[in-house]
Amino acid sequence: MVKKIEGSLDGKGLKIAIVQSRFNDLITGKLVEGALDGLTRHGVADKDIHLILVPGSFEVPIASKRFAASGKFDAVIACSAVIRGATSHNEYIAHEMTKGIAQAALETGVPIIYGVITADTLEQAIERSGGKGTNKGFTAAETAIEIANVIKQVG
Repeated sequence: MVKKIEGSLDGKGLKIAIVQSRFNDLITGKLVEGALDGLTRHGVADKDIHLILVPGSFEVPIASKRFAASGKFDAVIACSAVIRGATSHNEYIAHEMTKGIAQAALETGVPIIYGVITADTLEQAIERSGGKGTNKGFTAAETAIEIANVIKQVG
């Protein structure tokens, strides 16, 4: 018989770190609010959530890796927002941040959830951070809980 391993949305006992970029705080603050709401609604205790603030998106991967490597957290949620400007700067930042988050997760074996918004406009970023639709921070929290529970089952 096939043994099925599937994560649940039961956050009891999980320890989660959230890394928030302060740049674009109007958006990242909403992402963190959504992540905190998602974590606590699913049973993660306030005392088991750590919020780490970093200057900008480029610093998110190194902070995420450090907290993942500490062995103290079941998952890390990376919350950042990169919005297109007048130059292609956003593409470089978004690419390197994304690559760094993925590399950090693979190197540490701890899930680092991509709670990042990349948008062409401020309006798009506002919508995706809960303005008119789903808050990407909330969905990142659910993903963190589910994958942390899968990894606990696998060992």
